[in-house]
This record gives sequence, C-alpha cells and structure tokens, in this order.
Amino acid sequence: MTLLFPLGLLGLIGVPVLIAIYIIKNKYTEQVISSTYLWTLSEKFLKRRNPINKLTGIISLILQILIVVFLSVAIAHPVFILPNAANEYCFILDASGSMNFQTDGKTRLDVGKEHISSLIRSSTDGCVYTLVSAGNSVDILYEELDDKERALALLDAVSPAFTANDVDGALGVAQAYFNQNPAVKTYLVTDKTYAETGNVEIVNVAASESNFAVTDVTYTLKGGKLTVEGKAVSYAADALLHVNLQFEGEGEPLTQEVSVKKGEPAEFRFECEKDTFVSMKLYLSERDALKLDDEIVIYNVEHENSYTVLLIGDTPFFIEAALASLKNARIEKLTKTEYETRANGVADKTVSGYDLYIFDSVDPLALPKDGAVWLFNPQTTVPDTGFGVESVRDLPASVRMEYADIENSPSLVERLLSGLSMTDIYVKKYVECGEFYRNFTPLIFCGDYPMVFTGSNAFGNREAVFAFDLHDTHTSISADYALLIRNLIGYTFPDVIEKVSYYCGEVMEINIVGNCDNVRIDTPGGNVVFLDTSRSTGEHTLAEVGLYTVTVTKHGDDRPKKYYFYAALPEEERDPSASAQSFVIRGEAGPSTRDGTFDSLVILFILLALLFLADWMVYCYEQYQLR
Repeated sequence: MTLLFPLGLLGLIGVPVLIAIYIIKNKYTEQVISSTYLWTLSEKFLKRRNPINKLTGIISLILQILIVVFLSVAIAHPVFILPNAANEYCFILDASGSMNFQTDGKTRLDVGKEHISSLIRSSTDGCVYTLVSAGNSVDILYEELDDKERALALLDAVSPAFTANDVDGALGVAQAYFNQNPAVKTYLVTDKTYAETGNVEIVNVAASESNFAVTDVTYTLKGGKLTVEGKAVSYAADALLHVNLQFEGEGEPLTQEVSVKKGEPAEFRFECEKDTFVSMKLYLSERDALKLDDEIVIYNVEHENSYTVLLIGDTPFFIEAALASLKNARIEKLTKTEYETRANGVADKTVSGYDLYIFDSVDPLALPKDGAVWLFNPQTTVPDTGFGVESVRDLPASVRMEYADIENSPSLVERLLSGLSMTDIYVKKYVECGEFYRNFTPLIFCGDYPMVFTGSNAFGNREAVFAFDLHDTHTSISADYALLIRNLIGYTFPDVIEKVSYYCGEVMEINIVGNCDNVRIDTPGGNVVFLDTSRSTGEHTLAEVGLYTVTVTKHGDDRPKKYYFYAALPEEERDPSASAQSFVIRGEAGPSTRDGTFDSLVILFILLALLFLADWMVYCYEQYQLR
C-alpha cells in the first residue's frame, strides 16, 4: 500500500485530543424542577439501573475516534498495489466510410465505441490505453493514457470518416506497440471480416444491413438531346430499385424501375430533350442502412465554364470560324474603328467586361486588365504586354517555320501542341518580337524569333501571340490551326475542375486561372478552405461526402464564378459485409508486467458516512435520556 498524501496522517493528533476532552468533560447537568414533590417522585425512576446509559458516552467516544482515524487516512489517500494485475491496451478503431451504416439510430462506429468503452470501464485501475483511429488518416488520439475518464471522453469525440481506412498504416502502429511491449492487448474494432489474424482480437460490428447505391453516372449533351447513364447496385440481396432523375428547378422527376441481382450492377439509361441544364440529381426511392451512396448530384461542366470573347478586327473570319466550333464561347465582334471609338470614350482607353480579348491586326490602345489577351500580327509595342516589337520582316521568299522540340521542352509545350500533325507552315512576312521582360513559352519559331508564344502579361492575365498575319499563310485552313486554337482556349480558360464527380479520398486538382485573387472551397460539412493561388494548380483532398462549391474570384472582377462537384463514398466502403486479407501482428505475446491499483477512497468515505450516522444516533439517544 502507498499513500498519495502521507501528511494527511497528521490528523491522527485529533485522537488524543478527543480522549482529553472526554476525560475533563462535565458529565452532570443542572436542571430546574418545579417542586420537591416532583423530585421525590422521580427518585424511584433514577434508582433503576440502565447499563445503556453508562455505555453511551464510551460508544460516542469510540465512534468519534474512528471518524478521526478514517478521515485522516482518507486525506492520506491510500492506494493498494496489485502486482501484475493491469494491462496495456491498444484499441484500433476503424473509422472508414462503411462505419456510417446505421441500424436503430446507431451507426457501426457508435457500436464500436460502446464496445471499447465497456472494456475501459471494466479494466483494472492502473491500466493504460492507446487509441488509434483509422479513417481519413491513421491518427493516434492518445497514447498510454491512464486516466479512464479522459480516455472515454476522447473516444466519444471520434467521428466517422468517408474514405477507405488505411489498414496497413494502422497495422504498422499496432506492430510498433507490440514490439515495445509484447504484453499489450490489441483490439481491432471494425466492420470487416479478416481471413487471417494474429496477436489481435477482432471485434466485428457489422450487422448484415441492406444497402443500395447509384454509381458510375455519366451524361452526354448533344444536338438538344441529353442522355444520362449509370448503374444501380444492391449489395445484400436481389432487389427491385426505382431510380429517379430530378433536374434543378423542375417539377416531377423521371423514374425508372431497375431489377438488380445481389452484387451485380444493373445499368439504367435516361433520354430526354434538353439543350442544357444546370444540375441534376439521381437518387433511389428505396431506404437502406447507408444513405451516403443513395444519391449523386451532377453539374453541367459546359454551363459553368462558359466565357465571353471580344473579337476586334476588320477581317477576323479565320479566328471566328475556329472559335465557332468551340462550346461555351459567346462572341462579340468590333471593327477597328468601332473599337477605337469605344476605347476613346473611357479614361484609360480600355474596353472591359470580357473574358478574352482578341486583337487581329489591331494594336490595343491600352491593354485590358480584366481578361486574357490574344494578339495576332502586332505592329507596335504595347505597354504591359511583356514583350516589344522590334521590326516587321518582309522576305523575298517564303520560309518554313519550326515547331518547338516537344521532348526537350516544358510540359506546357507538349500540352499546347498536343494532337498537331506538325505540318509545314511557311511565312513570308512576320513580326520580330523581342525585349521580353516576362516569361513566355514559345511554340513555333522562324529562325531565332518566336512566331507563336504564350505567357502572362503585367496584369497576371494569360496571353497568346501570333507574330504573323493569318491571311498571309495557309495556316488558317490547316487542321493543325483548329487544334492549336482549341489547345490555346484550354490554356487560356483552363477548366477550374476537370470533372464533376469524385470519390472521397481522392486528391482533386484545381486549375488556378490567371489574375486570380482567391479560390475558396466550401465543403459539404460547412468547412471553408482557401487554396494557394501563387501556383498554376492547387490541390485539395476530399474528405466529406456531398456537394462541394469552388468559388473563383479574379482581381477587379465583382462576378466570381462558382463551380460545383460531388464527392461520393468509395466503392469499397459500400459493401455491408466486406472482407479483407489479414491483420497479423508478428511476434510472441508476453505476460502482463504492469501493476494494477486498488483505490480505497470510496470505501473510506462510505465508512465515514456510516460512522457519522451512528454517532448522530448516539447523540440523539443521549438527548432523549436527558429530557
């Protein structure tokens, strides 16, 4: 036995003090009586012997001494050591997406936490606990913690994730603890069945629940016709499912009945007359134990990625023809005279309000600040473009231009020249561009001078330059020209998000557009994340099921663009009776080497309460006898 506070035994000094008080205490009391007759009458009663009256004072003293003794010992807080009676526990809690299965209002994770809680509460005092959560990542929530209440509170705070769990990472943590102490008791609380285990107790919380899902949804929108395809799955048994297609802002959904065999995805297909749509939701009418995979929301990529183009030039039909083949481009045209008239009507001589400005053989009076810029056949140096015009070369004979070496060039060159057949292009008249004070990527050369190059201007907007007149070459009628324009559009207006359907756990890549102030991501759970806009791309790991919103704000633009995408539960987390290969901790288990403790403080306080009650009863009896 050990005493946590030995100085508490100083309270035993109260024992001799009590005895001294008992010795010197006056045992007689003076009472006033009304008459001699009453006194005489009472003598016959006083002559009776009552042994209890003689013992009352001694009993009270004994009780009070015991109270002082027990109170002193309680303050000293004795703790009894129980050799080798305690254990070290390592709990690995599966917090993956499948632990969101729910039955009778309880998720599998809730059941798992209750099991760990019961093990902690029933364990001997002196045990230590380690809790590892395997969800979005492997997190050690506490390590060798000996406070039961603290361990239970931290366990209760664990929430389920929506990704596949990192079994290998959790196994590595458990193996490390076992190597340090072979006597550690390891529990894996999960909903998966393992074919092989070792030195670990598997607690399976699966309950053979039912689950249906809609998955692999794709759509095509062409010629005023929308086709939506996908698959419906039933994991537990054969089922007849009803798939619903609901468009945003419309009334009754379209419904299709799908017969599904257990574990075998059944295809469904919707066809309807539509030119466009904002978003659509596919969902199942049937209810199951896992709601996270019963629906999926799809947003129209083309609708979100639309852009406006201002085309300036007297004969821009080659450029217009190339842009007309692209989706989402709303084109407005101005002649050189119309442009100069409009530009001279503003203080800074800039036309604003467009996503892309294309100058075809027209030099800007001032470079636009709020959008990307393409320059075809520039004749003079324009401030803020990032380069200068040195001279215009008019050759006696046509010369062949050279493409950049894709193999030894940055990946951007490969991307912009992707799909081109590299047919020979000849030019007789071109512009010599130099005095570059910003970084540009050349794509096509004529000698030492770049003929087609891309980069960004002084305002941070993307820029593309053709240093020759399309009308003076056969370039505008070649297949490579159309592909190059398409690639440049993709460079100028990179899709902020490349797709609108992801799985939780994926790392989503977001393209940072030029002149971007901030990129904000709103998660389904209400969290807000801002990406670093100093790079060309940003990344975000998807950790929640549901609809995400990406808001892109450009400098000086009060019209931020919003993009939407949906993150679904991973396929491997949807099966209610999933199995895994093995969870084996290598080594030979050893005996317990940790001492347990028995804290007697509660018992002491119970005894004190009983002693106080007994002493009070004796006191009451004394007062009754003295009446």
